[in-house]
Amino acid sequence: MKAKNKIVSLRALKAKLTAARKAKKKIVFTNGCFDILHAGHVSVLEFSRAKGDILVVGLNSDASVRRLKGPTRPINKQQDRALVLAALESVSYVCIFEEDTPYNLIKAVRPDVLVKGGDYKPTEIVGREFAGKVVRFALLKGRSTTGIIKKASCKPQ
Repeated sequence: MKAKNKIVSLRALKAKLTAARKAKKKIVFTNGCFDILHAGHVSVLEFSRAKGDILVVGLNSDASVRRLKGPTRPINKQQDRALVLAALESVSYVCIFEEDTPYNLIKAVRPDVLVKGGDYKPTEIVGREFAGKVVRFALLKGRSTTGIIKKASCKPQ
């Protein structure tokens, strides 16, 4: 499947997941800004996909990223971020959401497994009540978009 065809609206996603459930597929959900894709992102996406048959990635919209990360973010626009994510073999579908949290998207998806980074306490994981199971992923040390941006903005001496 072409990457661009894996970027779907919520309505299209719900239809695809209904068919997947009928076929007894296990649905996994994770989310994030995925502004500058790095090894930590790839690790969590591969980890997430290994938990089921279909991996849905909720992607924060540009407006949502600005509210969460500040006026200089995102570095890459939402359609570009979505296309890069969709090109990864581990990702089945990408759905962009406008809110600051994926609560409504998780409520609509009702995943069998919800994956979040280990930096979240179990009680802080948004949408956990709509998932069959919540799994936390141990983040890779030293891998963050903010760190990459800081490193890139340093001037050589």
